[in-house]
Amino acid sequence: MTSKAKKRVVLPTRPEPPTIEQILEDIHGALPSDPVFLSMDETTEGSLQPPGREEECRAEKDREQQYQRSRSFVLMNQRLQEIQRLLAAKCEHLKQAGESLEYNIAEIKERAL
Repeated sequence: MTSKAKKRVVLPTRPEPPTIEQILEDIHGALPSDPVFLSMDETTEGSLQPPGREEECRAEKDREQQYQRSRSFVLMNQRLQEIQRLLAAKCEHLKQAGESLEYNIAEIKERAL
């Protein structure tokens, strides 16, 4: 083996990623003239909120979550009502089948006697 094959470059360990608090602190400390906020084009505007809009963004997310929960509840309620109608129809069908069965049993007993 050659000496090149045996040499391994040891990379330094990766630093820990910043915490949410550190990221928010950096965002809140940024100036409005920060190039990050100036370089956003029209398509990405709004995806990164400038400092001070965090509460509005959180409130909007809360409203969206509440809307999605409400929508899910309404759809589930409609589905349950449809299932209730199907079960009532099947119940009626079973009652009729039971009556028919009892009639047939009574008829067979009469013939046997």
